[in-house]
Amino acid sequence: MDASTIARVLLSGQARVGYVPDEQIASYRELVRLHTQLSDELARDKNEIQGLLVVLFPEFIQVFADPCRLTATAVLQAYPSARAIRAAGVDAIAAILRATAPRNYGRGTARRLVELAEHSVSSDLAVEARSLSLKIWCEQLHHTQAHLEHIDEQIEQLLSHDSKARGLQTVPEFGTQTVAVLLAALGEVTRILRLDQVVAYVGMDIQIKQSGQWRGQAKLSKRGSGLVRRMLYMAAMRCIWLPGSAFGVYYQRLLARGLGKKTALMAVMRKMLVIAAYLAPNRGRL
Repeated sequence: MDASTIARVLLSGQARVGYVPDEQIASYRELVRLHTQLSDELARDKNEIQGLLVVLFPEFIQVFADPCRLTATAVLQAYPSARAIRAAGVDAIAAILRATAPRNYGRGTARRLVELAEHSVSSDLAVEARSLSLKIWCEQLHHTQAHLEHIDEQIEQLLSHDSKARGLQTVPEFGTQTVAVLLAALGEVTRILRLDQVVAYVGMDIQIKQSGQWRGQAKLSKRGSGLVRRMLYMAAMRCIWLPGSAFGVYYQRLLARGLGKKTALMAVMRKMLVIAAYLAPNRGRL
């Protein structure tokens, strides 16, 4: 872009002042970004653990329905295969269970695990290598969970000292993470003049692709932050089953009018976004 083009844009009056977030908004954005990244890593850690258990000790889930909980991973870190549990015996397994969850598990659970290990259909291929991998993934899971807890504390502390966040926090359907994501994405909404601009900003507006006489289906444009859409979707899914929720009542009313469930859910998400824009700090002319 040359100097004459820049000059013409400035003279046309169409140039807009750039937006630089303040300290709080920048902090929200960094914490939300890191939280999202670690949440994805947490899901990957759990998938890896469950995948390795299928070959190392598939019967393990008969005792621990969720093999990624603290007590289950404590056992797996010490004895990560059916072969290892079989060799360890009941006393060793019971000692770990008593140390991690004495009220819920004990010698009976340890005996059940050893019995399952003795008749396991686990694979004997690359057991040592896979056992090491399982130990590392369990350790990684604990580290990721600890980091997420720390970030959650930081977000809660930031919200507790942010008077501008109180409006969003008055909506019972908006949890701590949802409020933080909305603040990070919307920022100071004085720069947005109309509600339809807010909807378009996060990709919740309807877009129809067409070429000549061909006309496509109406779909969400999905521009902007995919994280905001994901958080709104999760919040909308919760509220439609939440007793006394105004959004749930709105959803049921849309269904009664004949709208499909997916269309009604998208309408609830847009309603949530519009309300968030009204309650966001310094909403200007919205």
